[in-house]
This record gives sequence, structure tokens and C-alpha cells, in this order.
Amino acid sequence: MDLSSAMEKVSVEPSAGGAAACRICEERCSGFQPHSWRKACVSCGCSAADHPAGGDVEDDQRMGRLLADSPCGHLTAKVKGGGGLRVYKRNRMIVTNPVVSRKDPTFNTTTYEWAPAGAAQTLAMQYMELVPQAQRPVSGTGGALERRRQLFGQLPAYDQDPMKCQSLASEEEISSMLLFVKSYKQEVLGVGEVAFPGEGRALSEAASQRTAKDAKDGGDRRDAPRQQDSSSAAGSTNGTDDGTGHRCTGCHGEVAKETPAVYAERAGYHGALWHPACFVCSECGQALVDLVYFWSAHKLFCGRHFCQTVWPRCSGCDELIFCQSFHTAKDGRTWHHQHYCCWRCGRSLDTPCQH
Repeated sequence: MDLSSAMEKVSVEPSAGGAAACRICEERCSGFQPHSWRKACVSCGCSAADHPAGGDVEDDQRMGRLLADSPCGHLTAKVKGGGGLRVYKRNRMIVTNPVVSRKDPTFNTTTYEWAPAGAAQTLAMQYMELVPQAQRPVSGTGGALERRRQLFGQLPAYDQDPMKCQSLASEEEISSMLLFVKSYKQEVLGVGEVAFPGEGRALSEAASQRTAKDAKDGGDRRDAPRQQDSSSAAGSTNGTDDGTGHRCTGCHGEVAKETPAVYAERAGYHGALWHPACFVCSECGQALVDLVYFWSAHKLFCGRHFCQTVWPRCSGCDELIFCQSFHTAKDGRTWHHQHYCCWRCGRSLDTPCQH
């Protein structure tokens, strides 16, 4: 995206994106009514993330934009006639189990809205069994709704796309954001891979083959550097076989050889692995949606909290602050100057109001 096209887009008012019902208020909310700059519903006051509008197509397009031009680009596909845009090749999984009865055989079908990419169904099912049942993204359940909420919350579109930001006020700010996004895609962003302990070498070889293929084909990801495999990336023993077994980088407990583990290429395939339940953001403790992680300072982060380690976030509009001058409160929270106000009446937060 060039600066001129970004400048043309940032001033466009956001659309309602459909009158999505609130997951918190349910029937008490008449549907998402967007505030002019705050990422919240005017009707009920809840976050926009609790009103997940759109659907699978929009989600996959947004994820495709995030993963494009990164070492995870193989999880995307070009959109025909899309001018180079890419869409997320989300791995759905359909499991059919026979129902034993005296009558004609019937089958129960379970559809998972997401499953680990590249994993055989048997391995993927073993992985799902290690995920708390309430968090399993089974179609039509609370787990699937929670996955969509996490997509909005952990990977905000306005942390990766200037066209989704209303607060960018100059070409300098847009340029800063574009450089930041390019940097984290090339150096920090990754997607976890599920395999058994001891299979890190095979994953490493597959990653090297992808890199070689990208370079040969002159693909979009040829300039994206890959993290070198190194046990020092996560410590000398975490995730390695120390003679007593493989150790989880998160809890340091043993990872049984016959149970699935999560590997992170950025951390080094031979230096780290996690229990599925331990593959979480080091800041908020939430499971990383679709195993998308940001690896920095030897820690896992969700996209939201990694970005906040580099740039301050406005407590009003929730966007990252790329301008040099902004308001900082005594408690450390930050605001764009124009957003340091009550979002209902517009009075400064230093002035008491009825809201």
C-alpha cells in the first residue's frame, strides 16, 4: 500500500458493518451502532469486538492481509482479480462419527471452524481434545463465537491497516505505521505448528524448503527473513530433550512424546515447544487465536499486546498512537489529545460529567 492511497482512505467514515447483536447484552442491544471514533457501540456501550459483524469471508480477508508478506504467507492464497490481495486459507475440519444403534446406521457430524494447518485429522483431533471444551471452535457453539471475538480483540484490523485508522493525521504518521507493520511481519509475526515432541527437525526442514521455493519463484515472501533455529532463542533447556523428556517453554513441565505440542518457528524449532494450553499471550494470558503469535524478547504475545510494547495505544479510540504529542495520565494510560474526553458528551476527562 502506498502513502497516497492510504491518505485517501484514512478519512473515510466507518460503516456499521451490519447490525450485529452484542454478545454481552444480547437482546438488550438493538444491534451495533458505531461511535464516530470510539471502537464501541453507541446503543449499549460495549466494545466493537463484542459485536462481531461480517462473517467468514471478511475474517479470512483480514487474516490474509495480516499474514501476507510474512513467512506465514504460505497460509494465504491470491484472490483472483484482487490486485495482489491474499486470503487466509483457513483449515476447517469436519469429523463424522457413526452412531451405533439397532436401526440403519446414522452419523454425527462435527464441524470445526478452525483446525491447525498441516496437521493430519487424527493429530488435529488430539490437539482439540487438549483445548478446553468451551474454547473449541465447533460451528454453532460458544467456542466458535469466542474465536471470532478473539480475532477482533487480539488482531485488530487497525493495528495492521492504515485504511482502518481514523486517527492518522499526516503522511509521516502513515509512513511510521507502514514501516512498523512491515517490520513486525518480517521479524516477529508467526503461526504455531502442531506436531509431536521430537518432530522439530522435520518442521525446520519443511520451513527451509518453503524459503528456498519462495526465493526460486520470486514470491512475495522472498525478502522476509526467517528466525534461525537455535536452542538459545528460548533458553538452554526449554522445549528441548534434556534427558528426562521434552519440557514446555511455558510451564516447564514435561511434554509427553505421544501428545501434540505447539512449535513456533520464530522461537526456534529445536529450542522451544508448548503444551497446547500453554501457548498463550504472556501479557493477557489468553490462548492465541488460530495459533497466531508475535515473538519478542523471548516471549509470546498476541498482536494487540505486542503492538503496545512498541507504540502507545489510545485509551479512547483504541488505535496505536503514531503522533509525537499525546496525553499521558498519571496511571500511565495514553490518549490522542482529541480523544481525552467523555465519548458521550465530549467534555474533558478532567471535568466531571453525568456520564
